[in-house]
Amino acid sequence: MSSHGISDKVAIVGMGCTRFGELWDRSTSDLLVEAATDCLKSANASLDDVDAFWLGTMDSGYSGLTLSTALKSRGKPVTRVENMCASGSESLRGAVYAVASGAYDVVMATGVEKLKDSGFSGLVRNDPPDDGTSVETTAPAAFSYLAPAYEQAYDVDPTMMRKTLSHIAVKNHANGALNPRAQFRTPVTAEAVSRSPLVAGSLGVLDCSGVADGAAAALVVRAEDAYKYTDTPMFVKALSVVAGNGYSILDDDASFASVPEVVTCAADAYRQAGITDPRREISLAEVHDCFTPTELVLMEDLGFSERGHGWLDVLDGVFDADGALPVNIDGGLKSFGHPIGATGLRMMFECWLQFRGEAGPRQLKDPKIGLTHNLGGRPGRCVSFVGIVGKELSDH
Repeated sequence: MSSHGISDKVAIVGMGCTRFGELWDRSTSDLLVEAATDCLKSANASLDDVDAFWLGTMDSGYSGLTLSTALKSRGKPVTRVENMCASGSESLRGAVYAVASGAYDVVMATGVEKLKDSGFSGLVRNDPPDDGTSVETTAPAAFSYLAPAYEQAYDVDPTMMRKTLSHIAVKNHANGALNPRAQFRTPVTAEAVSRSPLVAGSLGVLDCSGVADGAAAALVVRAEDAYKYTDTPMFVKALSVVAGNGYSILDDDASFASVPEVVTCAADAYRQAGITDPRREISLAEVHDCFTPTELVLMEDLGFSERGHGWLDVLDGVFDADGALPVNIDGGLKSFGHPIGATGLRMMFECWLQFRGEAGPRQLKDPKIGLTHNLGGRPGRCVSFVGIVGKELSDH
């Protein structure tokens, strides 16, 4: 990778996040106003302080007018971005690099989605024409390939795979039950997960993340200005995005037991941040658990587990709330919900709360480094984002 990184050059000094869920009484504008207002309040800033805005959304608005009309901003640039399910992370990346470049002093990154207003369950959208190489399957079907591929690659018995995937769902719902902003706040049992109605392959309803409405926002400034806004800023250590070439899905030698874009993206992020032992150096990770087997595969692609050992680490509780490396301590997509444009920023929001000691009953003991992983698309044809943030400036 050619990225030089911007470690410790930029800080997040304010964040806001709405509750995620079926918010029938809230509009896209309502959600953006709530997230932006809370974000500014946490930084003791006003809308006039913001030089420019970024907005991430897949289908809930076109052009920067979606944000400017909601916030009633005047004469400010708004950049609207879309990168499938990584749209919120793309919004943050644009805002961070705009500040790092010196173009602006204060920038707000926002993300929003109103999926429930479509009247359908799941993501309903028209895909553009392509060269015929894309595989037209639903998201659950595409990600269902991961489970049998992992079983075959590492000789895992299907019964043990089912136990592993159920553990992931139970863990994330238990975490989400402690989160007042989560879409689903009821714990589930392993038996309920394993017996839930099938959606695709071996995936049941409780293996799938929630379809939700929601918004989130972050206020970004130069690191040297951070303490003007808050006593507890969050410093950006690394941001990496990789877009796959889209053809690995046609490769007979490719295995769905791994997502190559994630491996490449994580390696770049670790290099930028100076991370050499992610399992021990990272305090918490928010990963893109759109489906339970996705989280399992990510544990190995992100370097948290050795190849073929991720399922054992899951069952051993390594990634539980009280484990060596808590993963999706806020409930993840599985329990918090997945409003496409907001998810990447929601992941950062949990790091923000944890570093400030404001995570309530799910608060971890003195976390220092957080990782967020956001995936867009599907195995074989996807984009991957990995961000690393820290509570303190590094010693250089």
